[in-house]
Amino acid sequence: MKTLAMLAAAATIGFATPSHADFSLFSMFAPQPHLVAKVSISQQTMDVTVVDGHGQPTTYNWKVSTGRTGFDTPTGEFHPTWLDKDHVSKTYEDAKMPYAVFFNEGYAIHATDAVWRLGHEASHGCVRLAPQNAELFFDMVKTYGKWNTKIVITD
Repeated sequence: MKTLAMLAAAATIGFATPSHADFSLFSMFAPQPHLVAKVSISQQTMDVTVVDGHGQPTTYNWKVSTGRTGFDTPTGEFHPTWLDKDHVSKTYEDAKMPYAVFFNEGYAIHATDAVWRLGHEASHGCVRLAPQNAELFFDMVKTYGKWNTKIVITD
């Protein structure tokens, strides 16, 4: 009974406050917006599925370049750890890594100028994207949040 009273109070406060105009008792059951990026090393592709607040998915499919021989791209499930719009690598001769979404220590999904290499292993382990796709992905991660973003990398 106490929980029901708290929910009713929260709903009342939500309806009375203009900044909470979209709040209702049922909003807590609405689908949570989220983002899933699935990178296939064998296919050299990244499928990005964005699910909005209404549960409607939008999917993008992009070519990528992952780690070449001797420079593996880590596999597994990750959440972004940090973002850097204008990152420059301290490890690889000041290589530019624009729109970097870091997910595992120094590994990131980022833009590349070597778009002709997309679809083929070419990196030092990062996941490279065409600049316009990297910018869109970066913006989506900023919008949906790091904890609402999952990055899945498979062989």
